[in-house]
Parts: sequence; C-alpha cells; structure tokens
Amino acid sequence: MEKNSKIYVAGHRGMVGSAVKRALEKAGFNNIITRFSAELDLRNQQAVTDFFEQEKPEYVFLAAARVGGIVANNTYRADFIHDNLCIQNNILHQSYVNGVKKLMFFGSSCIYPKLAPQPLKEEYLLTGLLEETNEPYAIAKIAGIKMCEAYRDQYHCNFISVMPTNLYGLNDNYHPQNSHVLPALIRKFHEAKVSNAEFVEVWGTGTPMREFLFADDLAEAALFLMLNYNEKKFVNIGSNSDLSIKELAETIQKIIGYKGEIRFDTSKPDGTPKKLMDSSYLHSLGWKHKISIEEGIKIAYHDFLSQL
Repeated sequence: MEKNSKIYVAGHRGMVGSAVKRALEKAGFNNIITRFSAELDLRNQQAVTDFFEQEKPEYVFLAAARVGGIVANNTYRADFIHDNLCIQNNILHQSYVNGVKKLMFFGSSCIYPKLAPQPLKEEYLLTGLLEETNEPYAIAKIAGIKMCEAYRDQYHCNFISVMPTNLYGLNDNYHPQNSHVLPALIRKFHEAKVSNAEFVEVWGTGTPMREFLFADDLAEAALFLMLNYNEKKFVNIGSNSDLSIKELAETIQKIIGYKGEIRFDTSKPDGTPKKLMDSSYLHSLGWKHKISIEEGIKIAYHDFLSQL
C-alpha cells in the first residue's frame, strides 16, 4: 500500500475498525474512506454494489460485523448469522468485481471447536463441534474465511484472513446485556463503586481461562500483515497468554478501586472452558503485542468514563 492508496475501512466506528483507522493514520496513510451505517447498510447488496462502483477502493479492511457477548450471541442467533453473512458476502464479492488489490477479513477466535487442544493452532479449524452459545456467529465467520480462500483459489484475489483473540479497548461496547466479559465487568465494578454496592455478581464459576488483546495492538498487527503477508493460510493474532475470569475480575476491581465482594453466580453458563490462541506463527513473522492487560484495562476504563 502506498501512503495515498485508497483504503476502505468497513466498520470504522466499531472497536476494531476505529483502531485500524487510527493505525493507518498514525502510519501516514492519507486516503482512507469510510461510511456510517446510516449512509451505507452493508447488508444491502445493491447499496454495497453502488458504493464499490462509485468509490473503487484499492484496499479493504473488512472489520464490519454484528458482534456481542454470550447473551447477545445466544439471544439473537438468527440476526447474528444473517447480518454477518450478508455483510461478508456483499463486501467480498464486490471487492472481487471491482478489482480490489488486497482485502483483510477479520474473524474471531470463536471459530475454533469448543474442546480443541490448547493453545489453538490455525489448523484446528473445523476439527470439532463449536460452542453452542455462539455457533451462528462462528459459522458466519468460518464462512468468511472460506470465502476468502475460495475467491483466492478461483479468481486469484489477494484476500487474507486474521483471527483476533478476545479484544477490548477504545470504543468498546459497555451495554449491560450485549457486551463482552471485560467491558461488562468494567461497567459492573464502576457502578458498584459509585453506588457503594455490597457485592458484584459475576457469571459462572470464574474458572474459564481467557486471552485478551488491546484493540490497538490488533490494529498494528493487521497493518503489519497487510504490508507483509500474502498467503492463503489465516493468521491468529493474540498475546499468547491467558488468565481466569476470576483473575480478570480481581484485576478490574483493583484498577477501578472497588472495595466490596465478588460473588460468582454458578447457575449461569461459563462458555468455553479455555480459549488461548497459538500466535507463534505471527510472532515468527516478526510481530508481538506491546500493551499489557493491566495497562490496557486502565486505558479502557478511562475511555469508559469519557463515554459516561
């Protein structure tokens, strides 16, 4: 990519898309195009067709998606598979039709089988059953990976896919029902601190292990791969370390300064018992993350406060 190459960031208002846009701007790319969802409904085939014909982007970061935590995934199962398939199908096909030079598709670590060996290697895709609670979303993301591979095989498109681990950071979603675990806990502990609540309730047993990566680290990795990687194989992007939900809750409690008790509601689901990705292939290419979980949570909490 040249500094003045026309680059379309799909989903620029989301956590991943906004981080990608910041990384591009920081690196000096000056011809970034975006559209708000009110201007362009990516689920609408004709609207996406018209947009690509008009703008003719040279490079595409496909970060647009319908996302949410365990409750949202399990509640809006039809919406999650429908909306994500529509967005992917429209952007990937129009990128081929309009001669996009290179596209990056962002997947999700939930594509891996629920009980796959740990850490999760790229070759474990489609080797077992998925986690039931987010199966529709995972199937949509797997379809996106396979679509990139198919367009590469048939039409020789330079479409690459990356699989981020659990992300958090600026512009995260702190909705009480529809957010992921880390932002949900930030909100819970903050509200408990403000209201002097006796305890904070956390879903599940606290034992599941999770890996987290700050979204701006992901964006730096994505830019690194966009500039240096052109292979069919999708690439895991993670920190190569994890912690339990209990440890995560205690870390957030300490950073926010909440003095009460943490109680675990064991009647609620835990989800996948362990989800650590093997990012050794990415590391072998020369990239590693920079922001620690403690530093990242402090930045995220400051961003949460600025949104209130």
